[in-house]
Amino acid sequence: MLQLMVTKRIGRRQFHFTVQGTNFHEVVAEYDRLSFPDVLACGLCASDNLDLTSRVAQDKFKYTSVKCLDCRGDVTFGKTQKDDQTVFLRKREDGGLDWQAWKKAEK
Repeated sequence: MLQLMVTKRIGRRQFHFTVQGTNFHEVVAEYDRLSFPDVLACGLCASDNLDLTSRVAQDKFKYTSVKCLDCRGDVTFGKTQKDDQTVFLRKREDGGLDWQAWKKAEK
């Protein structure tokens, strides 16, 4: 079993992921599943006070995102339809990350 340690920078934090496979090709294929870039700052307020978050909505929809701890904006991870283990950060049509401002829930 081969392993590769991958470091992704999210704001001022570093997150370490370990991917593994039975051969070099499988290890690189697993690495490719983490197909998102480092996120150095919030796309709304430019803060580097970011974190990874996850939540479940309506007891069935799972969301993972990069959240700004200052302005509460976030950019959500997406998954490919063919392989729900391959993740990417959602982008706008112009290629930039699709940061969304926090909206207070209405009652």
